[in-house]
Amino acid sequence: MVVLVIDDDPVQCRLLEAMLQKLGYEAVTLDNGDAAIALLTGAEGTRIDCVILDLVMPNLDGLGVLARLRQASIALPVIVQTAHGGIDNVVSAMRAGAVDFVVKPVGAERLQVSLRNALNTSALEGELARLKHSRAGTLGFADIITKSPTMHAVIRMAEKAAASHIPVLISGESGVGKELVARAIHGSGERRTKPFIAVNCGAMPENLVESILFGHEKGSFTGATERHIGKFVEASGGTLFLDEVGELPPAAQVKLLRAIQEGEVEPVGARKPVKVDVRIMSATNRDLIADVKAGRFREDLFYRLHVFPIAVPPLRERVADIPVLARHFLARFAAEEGKRIRFMAPEALRLLTTHSWPGNIRQLENALFRAVVLAEGDSIGPGEFPQVAAQVSVQVSGQASGQASGQASDQVSAQASALNEPAAHSAELEPIEPDLFVIADPPVSPAPIDGLSLLDAAGEVRPLEEVEAELIRYAITHYRGQMSEVARRLQIGRSTLYRKLEALGLNVERAQGDRADVAAERQPRKIA
Repeated sequence: MVVLVIDDDPVQCRLLEAMLQKLGYEAVTLDNGDAAIALLTGAEGTRIDCVILDLVMPNLDGLGVLARLRQASIALPVIVQTAHGGIDNVVSAMRAGAVDFVVKPVGAERLQVSLRNALNTSALEGELARLKHSRAGTLGFADIITKSPTMHAVIRMAEKAAASHIPVLISGESGVGKELVARAIHGSGERRTKPFIAVNCGAMPENLVESILFGHEKGSFTGATERHIGKFVEASGGTLFLDEVGELPPAAQVKLLRAIQEGEVEPVGARKPVKVDVRIMSATNRDLIADVKAGRFREDLFYRLHVFPIAVPPLRERVADIPVLARHFLARFAAEEGKRIRFMAPEALRLLTTHSWPGNIRQLENALFRAVVLAEGDSIGPGEFPQVAAQVSVQVSGQASGQASGQASDQVSAQASALNEPAAHSAELEPIEPDLFVIADPPVSPAPIDGLSLLDAAGEVRPLEEVEAELIRYAITHYRGQMSEVARRLQIGRSTLYRKLEALGLNVERAQGDRADVAAERQPRKIA
């Protein structure tokens, strides 16, 4: 979360910045209101989640900043602070749009509570506004929750599409929000007061596609007991959104192409076509170009739909969106379930940002819903995301395994190159380490895997020195003479290990020359 601090006192700015960083927030500081307005109305302003604003500043003061934010329709939560905590200041700040009020110097606990309340309130208000806009058909680009630069590029493209009637094809994985982008385009264009009709082409039975899209007359086929006008006529004057358009059967593709070209549809059983005025927007999670090449999708229809393509990136490529989306879903589901959940623990947030989210935003939404239901306190922790934690651990172990495999392969190749041998014949080579010992004819065989025997043949306890000597021999054999690993596993120092070897009568043939010399260190040493 990014918090903007606006205060002309540099000492207060540094104190707040340190306090925010300690609480887990990213802080941005400015010393005047004009610079703050320039930042918040620019491209960088989309990064800001909350504002801490000093009321008393030269030139543009705190109340002036609040007024300018309201004029620019910037709905950021603002926490006002001042050294003068009079009731008049409180009332003026709240009327101007502030969500909370603190008195300098504010303590860390008070600031944390204020920030949590402000962010949760903002998230809940945002969700309510989105639901209201969605039902009214006026959903706009401001209702798309994002902090990602890649999504901002998508929104800029969509804004250009909204200014015209050009056909739009939105591509992206399932759950990335393709329909949300389509609704925002419709809600920002000239047709926003007209219907937005969404049709899932993959959910229509093949024998009813024509009837659902183009309508039918009463009695035109068995079961047609009523006249149905079809989705094209329903959307007349507005927008028809064809979701998963790549799932349309070939026969329906032909009739859809004709409807788009001619601007008219022919209901099943009708005597004459019906004129329609619709804007076509479509979406797909398939590679339509590959489907065209394979003959699964008509090429002429593809070019009719693919006039203005927009690609929505998956959630794993917009990690910056995960915290803000999680906060909004948390506020929404907590309100719906009647739970007083105040915040999400930093450990839980780190877990969410680590996950790759193959189901994208839809999967994140469902994970937050489940977490809210599971939560028993006033916070959400990693324990409320058991499935996510399990999937993250699998991902991490898979990555570690792949890295280890790659390192081992590189090591074998390097050894093969050094010995002028083909890599295929070097699989038995072991890495040579500076502390490598080679044991020739070990005096005793390795101990059983289940442990050393503590009793002798007579059933008496063996002497400690004898058990220790056998354990050391076994460890050296088990770790193939890598003395650093032997010492680490026995939890003793290397010099202590060498002393024990000499005390136990194990002759160590050290490398020739100074042990500090690297070349000498890399020579094998033998234990007789």
